[in-house]
Amino acid sequence: MPDWEKRFRAPRIGLPEWAEYAPDRSLFVSNATGTFELYAWDRATGAQRQATDRPHGTTDGTLSPDGAWIWWFSDTDGDEFGVWMRQPFAGGPDEPAAPGLAASYPGGLALHRDGTAVIGRSTDEDGSTIHVVRPGEQPVEIYRHRESAGVGDLSHDGSLIAIEHTEHGDAMHSAIRVVRPDGSTVAELDDTRGGTEELGLSVMGFAPVDGDSRLLVGHQRRGRWEPMLWDPLTGVETPLEIDLPGDVGADWYPDGSALLVEHEYQARSELWRYALAGAPGAPLDRVDTPAGTVSGATARPDGTVEFLWSSAAQPPEVRSTNGTVVLDPPGLEAPGSVPVTDAWVDGPGGRIHALVQQPPGAGPFPTVFDIHGGPTWHDSDAFASSPAAWVDHGFAVVRVNYRGSTGYGRAWTDALKHRVGLIELEDIAAVREWAVSSGLADPERLVLAGGSWGGYLTLLGMGTQPDAWALGLAAVPVADYVTAYHDEMEALKAMDRTLLGGTPEEVPERFEASSPLTYVDAVRAPVYISAGVNDPRCPIRQVENYVQRLEERGHPHEVYRYDAGHGSLVVEERIKQVSLELDFARRHLKTEARAD
Repeated sequence: MPDWEKRFRAPRIGLPEWAEYAPDRSLFVSNATGTFELYAWDRATGAQRQATDRPHGTTDGTLSPDGAWIWWFSDTDGDEFGVWMRQPFAGGPDEPAAPGLAASYPGGLALHRDGTAVIGRSTDEDGSTIHVVRPGEQPVEIYRHRESAGVGDLSHDGSLIAIEHTEHGDAMHSAIRVVRPDGSTVAELDDTRGGTEELGLSVMGFAPVDGDSRLLVGHQRRGRWEPMLWDPLTGVETPLEIDLPGDVGADWYPDGSALLVEHEYQARSELWRYALAGAPGAPLDRVDTPAGTVSGATARPDGTVEFLWSSAAQPPEVRSTNGTVVLDPPGLEAPGSVPVTDAWVDGPGGRIHALVQQPPGAGPFPTVFDIHGGPTWHDSDAFASSPAAWVDHGFAVVRVNYRGSTGYGRAWTDALKHRVGLIELEDIAAVREWAVSSGLADPERLVLAGGSWGGYLTLLGMGTQPDAWALGLAAVPVADYVTAYHDEMEALKAMDRTLLGGTPEEVPERFEASSPLTYVDAVRAPVYISAGVNDPRCPIRQVENYVQRLEERGHPHEVYRYDAGHGSLVVEERIKQVSLELDFARRHLKTEARAD
């Protein structure tokens, strides 16, 4: 078996979640059976069991605070539309967790120790709704709005509910409303000032102590994400002096005396402990983690911190600050890959950060520009099997954190509005020029590739930069923006209205300028497209519209349709997709692709 396949097949384990009042009971995600599913783990006995078993996999789940129940979201064939189910932690039949609620897209979930659940939902018909579900009672609707909204958190005593909403119409910058369980408003925090300023807020969680109504809130008031404390009962806001560059997130330590700070800067991340007023210790202490990326972290009741860590060169591990590996997956170990190097390139909107991996030997190499999705996301120094597969086959891989990416300040993330897609491609073009001029990339063998928003940028780049690319590989892409808007889930409609400034009927020229379908007749390079037939984010009909135009031209292309949603949780399916991409590149670039 080649190394690239081993990386996909090797068992992976996600960061375990633990029950607040039963910390020995944990829930984690693993692909040990070949499909990502939820697993229950009793730390006291060491017993583990697979809790879910579905053909398309399951990753969305949580524990009730008492550890008695596993809640998991049941959709159909990866379409993200479904209902919450639950099963006893020790095992037993699944049952509807909120039988009075019809199927919907999930919009957040908060559980209380008395069995109360606060459930967020969204549908095309109703927009966003939030219900309170008490044991043995029918769900009670406490919130409804056409714009996107969701459950942020439930206070420790169950008296307050934090809602993130975008009633002002800006889906990229949320406001926060705190309500009582009957839906009555307690307080509102809105940095957008009714949608007139591009400043967002995020709910990070209520204090984990009875009688403490403080809410940990993320804000952008100083041009980046950072936390503060807000008491909705008194209105008091408490800024936190965390003098670190880049974006800063946080979560509570279990006793409420400190915060676990997650710091992201220049595609790496690290952890810190921030002692709140009156707590012992220095105000800001570094939590020892290796260089790379922390994909999640949690502070345990004994004061240790567990975290999911990896780097581009080293596969992920769940580690503890006590020096142990928390969970060691059985069986095949994933081979490592090559480390990333950083490239900083001057672009039309400022310096662009790119991460580069290259195979042994001297360039120029055939090069894959692997473009991340989101668009509000970023590539980091983290382990990724797909780029490693390309490196194994003799390709250099360049990942670009274009304007729109997170992690480089609010202005960088917000810069893509209205000229959607075109701005990102300007940054990708600048990095492409650097890659060629530096001797890294062979200008005759440049591949533009990506999934989701990266797939969208791939198709848009094939048409707007037709002479720049030798090949395009687009997975689950937006291909026809107007049709995609009308067919996609409601929350993404709101995001598109924010990005483009309105609906296709209100700003048709912007949708036309940003749609790959507009430029399909200009495409010169061969194109490979993979798409999930149940995808609610990049629906299949708009992909077929684009493919039909390629067929009418007789343009070289291949399409792979698979029975899932926005990607697959099945290992064999993912290996098949990468294998098809590698083969397509080998045939059309006429490279002798290595398979070691």
